Amino acid sequence: MLSEAEWEAARERTVETLAEHDFVLTDEEAADVEIADFGFGRLEEVGLELLTYVNTDRYCAKELVMFPGQVCPEHRHPPFDDYPGKQETLRCRAGTVSLYVEGEATSDPAIEPPFNAEYYTVGHEVVLEPGEQYTIDPDTKHWFAAGQEGAIVSEFSSPSYDEKDVFTDPEIRRVPEETY
Repeated sequence: MLSEAEWEAARERTVETLAEHDFVLTDEEAADVEIADFGFGRLEEVGLELLTYVNTDRYCAKELVMFPGQVCPEHRHPPFDDYPGKQETLRCRAGTVSLYVEGEATSDPAIEPPFNAEYYTVGHEVVLEPGEQYTIDPDTKHWFAAGQEGAIVSEFSSPSYDEKDVFTDPEIRRVPEETY
């Protein structure tokens, strides 16, 4: 788990990264940046920084900021009740992001999982450069990683229920135990 100082430093770094790429945030948006370390306390390796613009019962829009080499672990967005699961489109805005989805594994992938490699089971690589995007169907296993310069990715999706995401690694905690 991250300390309050680590969490605040990551939030400030995220806001600065967005500003460097001409994203204008209100003070309220800057304060609402979410830091997800997935319960490992190894944010530089495994984590994600998120700004949710809107998340209603009809649609969701977010900015995902990734530090250099940072990995968002393998997960899926399953159906539940009458909801078919989240469909999401990831559009690279800055940097490079390597996305791994179900399908034929890429023979020489750009990224290797940072640790717990047994929990990264899909290996069809899609590399997104600025202006490129990829749509992930509901209940599809996927994970992604920033290139060495980091990445900013816009997510457009059906409603997001982060607490319902299913991670391949059973130790992952998507929703932080503490926020500061």
